Amino acid sequence: QLALVESGGGLVNPGESLKLSCAASGFTFSGFAVSWYRQAPGKGRELVASITSGGVSTIYSDSMKGRFTISRDNAKNSVYLQMDSLKFEDTAVYFCKAEQFFAEGGARTYWGQGTQVTVSS
Repeated sequence: QLALVESGGGLVNPGESLKLSCAASGFTFSGFAVSWYRQAPGKGRELVASITSGGVSTIYSDSMKGRFTISRDNAKNSVYLQMDSLKFEDTAVYFCKAEQFFAEGGARTYWGQGTQVTVSS
């Protein structure tokens, strides 16, 4: 079975940190770009951060830049999202997406089921 599984979410106070993990099963991450998305209650899914297949380049949304860090360990078939200085507005379900692009065109994508992050005092 091909799947992505997120973990590491939970309930934290404002200003605290969490580290999310995204583990792949049934395939290897090495050839995939990986992104983290989040979806808050009543809102659409938004991009949080992305990392290239080789881990050389990263992209962050403005609201997360300086607080969140995406990284990967292809040997462990995992991607991480370190979240620091968490705010109430960071509360959302966080999803992992792995995407492979082909030179001839097209792509394939895998989504995880999500992990809940709740920031509350």
